[in-house]
Amino acid sequence: MSHIDKKNLILGLALTGSIAIASIALGETHLMQQWGFSALLLAIVIGIVLGNSIFPRFASHCGDGVQFAKSDLLRWGIILYGFRITFQQIADVGVMGILVDALVLTTTFMLAYIVGTRWLQLDQHTSILIGAGSAICGAAAVLATEPILKAQSSKVAVAVSTVVIFGTITIFLYPSLFYLNQKIGPILSANDFGVFTGATIHEVAQVVAASKEMGDDIAATAMISKMIRVMMLAPFLVILSMWLAKSHDTHHAQRGKITIPWFALIFILVAGFNSLHLLSNSIIEILLTLDTILLAMAMAALGLHTHVSAIRQAGLKPMLLAGLLFLYLLFGGAFITMLARIILS
Repeated sequence: MSHIDKKNLILGLALTGSIAIASIALGETHLMQQWGFSALLLAIVIGIVLGNSIFPRFASHCGDGVQFAKSDLLRWGIILYGFRITFQQIADVGVMGILVDALVLTTTFMLAYIVGTRWLQLDQHTSILIGAGSAICGAAAVLATEPILKAQSSKVAVAVSTVVIFGTITIFLYPSLFYLNQKIGPILSANDFGVFTGATIHEVAQVVAASKEMGDDIAATAMISKMIRVMMLAPFLVILSMWLAKSHDTHHAQRGKITIPWFALIFILVAGFNSLHLLSNSIIEILLTLDTILLAMAMAALGLHTHVSAIRQAGLKPMLLAGLLFLYLLFGGAFITMLARIILS
């Protein structure tokens, strides 16, 4: 840290921190909660607005702090995310939730990579980032994947924007599908619809917004299913890192070196520690608030480094890929849930 200007660092952290606090406050308003817009999504939007207007004028005075938020604070935010999960939650939903989540994650990501790189001719990084966001947990998964890829900010922002667009659609679509399902069949039981909801909607906040319209029991099942999916982020990152090391990606193919994402492994350890319930609820609340602030600061920093022109240059193909994945999550996810129920019954 000796080569970093301390004043520059402090000013950058103050800027990203201010955006984060504003985003959290805005995210707690009734309107934003109704639309399922989390603090993270709002932070990147505010960051992009400032990054494409006034930020370039004083970027040289606070660039070190913004970069620190984008890299170091992001990793700590992912680690603290582990305090949102316990192994007991996994046990509550059981084998059904684990099986559905694992199948949805694997098939969605494989589809994203194959369709993205081969059919749509997108670059590897964009395909992987959109795949991770759709398959696991939206913006948090995109952010967690970025350090392994060392992807450009514009590609990360494109991936996050797909989460915002298609995740927002799910908030209004899924409750309607639930009531339609109850009326005509049901094709899926209420409990299985909760598992399906958690296994296929992008963001945690979007799962909350959609599932609370279906009843408390289904919302609880959906959230546990979602958290199991979030927990799969750590093994996904390790496997992705190992696969990239063996591929022809120039960032990772040097002498077959494998980059183990240490923050992903600590994330699992934190979730395990959290499962022991050694900390009081008040301390957990403080840690979760800190986590939200750190992740929102990372999103703000990402937005500040994102230029709209770069997103425009990406064109329609990323949105087309995300749209195809959205349809797969909807129909393929329902099929996987039904298949899992048949296998386990």
